[in-house]
Amino acid sequence: MEFALTDRCREYQERLSAFMDSHVYPNESVYHHQVQDSGNPHFHPPVMEDMKAAAKEQGLWNLFHPHPEWGPGLTNAEYAPLAEIMGRSHIASEATNCSAPDTGNMEVLTLFGTERHKTDWLRPLLEGEVRSAFAMTEPDVASSDASNIEMRIERDGDEYVLNGRKWWTSNALHTNCKVLIVMGKTDPEAPRHRQQSMIVVPLDTPGVEIVRGLPVFGYQDVEGHAEVRFTDARIGVDSLLAGEGDGFAISQARLGPGRIHHCMRSIGAAERALELMCDRAKKRVTFGQPVSERANVQD
Repeated sequence: MEFALTDRCREYQERLSAFMDSHVYPNESVYHHQVQDSGNPHFHPPVMEDMKAAAKEQGLWNLFHPHPEWGPGLTNAEYAPLAEIMGRSHIASEATNCSAPDTGNMEVLTLFGTERHKTDWLRPLLEGEVRSAFAMTEPDVASSDASNIEMRIERDGDEYVLNGRKWWTSNALHTNCKVLIVMGKTDPEAPRHRQQSMIVVPLDTPGVEIVRGLPVFGYQDVEGHAEVRFTDARIGVDSLLAGEGDGFAISQARLGPGRIHHCMRSIGAAERALELMCDRAKKRVTFGQPVSERANVQD
């Protein structure tokens, strides 16, 4: 398969790489120290807002969005090499407003949201004023098969009532997180892939409780991976995305591009790790020689 980069993609690669050199790499330690000095693992460091302002000014903003109305209109093939570059630093995606789960949520709101959804949530997300989370995974079932999900979304007049428990809700502990997209069952008796629906839920809705942040390999990420409990949380029926039973269709539209983004960022992270390892092997001296020059033999 031929994978030739377009001229537009190459131009963005050059501009993004320059931005990484001028704003991202130099600020990684600043970001780390600002979080550490705050004493709060979920602190939002001011340097991030500085980087976001610079990215927006340089036109390196919302690069992920394929719709020209909301972003530069890059195809997935054009955006993938940019995600690879951003993957080289854990702070680059947020600095360019291209971080998950916001990217997927913004695409969902673009494709399936009402005009109110777009006004209340899509526009602030696109501006980088707020952040969001995606609540799908549950602790009591194997949620990689979303048909197992047990959370209930039951209609009561002009409202839906939400009851259930989610976890690994990434970004829910971010200081700027204001809204969730929640997946749950509206009709347990419907055909298997028509039981689920998605609904937009402001994080401050009564009955929505952040129980705790879950560590990953012993670390608490700034954005957090939260356990969230829903207890008789009520939200208007106009908060539903598309229609009842459309949850699986929405999830496929959301997760398809997201998988490409994640994979390319992982490649970028691996490339940088290899470069750092090679650099260390050249500079580290043992027994009078750099590690990179020592023969691979038993002494």
